[in-house]
Amino acid sequence: MASKNGQVTRRCAATRADGQPCGMPPMADSEFCWAHDPQNAEAAAEARRLGGMRHKREGTVASAYQFDGLGNVQDIRRLIEIAVLDTLGMENSIQRARTLAYLAQTALKSLEIGEVQDRLAVLEESVLGRRVLPSLLFEDDDEDVEIG
Repeated sequence: MASKNGQVTRRCAATRADGQPCGMPPMADSEFCWAHDPQNAEAAAEARRLGGMRHKREGTVASAYQFDGLGNVQDIRRLIEIAVLDTLGMENSIQRARTLAYLAQTALKSLEIGEVQDRLAVLEESVLGRRVLPSLLFEDDDEDVEIG
């Protein structure tokens, strides 16, 4: 049992594969969490198997679409492009038209952001006398990389 803010909280009695205690709260009628409860062993094994299949499928799909993630404007534009192409392949319908309109609006916003980034880089180069590359979007560090 662990204590948090003066309250005693129960923890799963199982030990993880790395030797550490599980740390998850147990189910109400058990000393184990859902994943470690012997009554759920078959369902937990199936959940782990499906999780592994999902991870493998994500890698296969990302490779097939040449999709590297959402780390910068170009990657986001690639995702929008994939979505547009998939939507264009759908049967003509009101939902398809709405989706295409939304994707076009999203693409315009992406282009605007890319243009603003390019203009800002030119201004920074003019004012600071050196080229500054903005950090990739969505990364934890807030530092810029200087060139020259």
